[in-house]
Amino acid sequence: MRLNCPHCGERSLEEFTYRGDATLRRPTADASAESWVDYVYLRDNPAGRHEEYWYHGAGCRAWLIVDRNTTTHTVHSVRAAGSTSENTRLNHELA
Repeated sequence: MRLNCPHCGERSLEEFTYRGDATLRRPTADASAESWVDYVYLRDNPAGRHEEYWYHGAGCRAWLIVDRNTTTHTVHSVRAAGSTSENTRLNHELA
């Protein structure tokens, strides 16, 4: 599998690290304990098309959102995860 980094171009999968589900939304600070338990421990294992966070650690060090079919590994799109502040937040949350 190869990913087409929007900053570096097409690269081998070994340069990237899978970092989780890009569709999850972190609960607010005042959310219930049950919401936090669900967020931290409960994860779907989707079959089919899904958005995921990937980190280009051996390249530009950018966070990416990869739209990939988890069954066939077909990559539909790769885009930057967002603003510099979002990348900084992701570095702290998912590192």
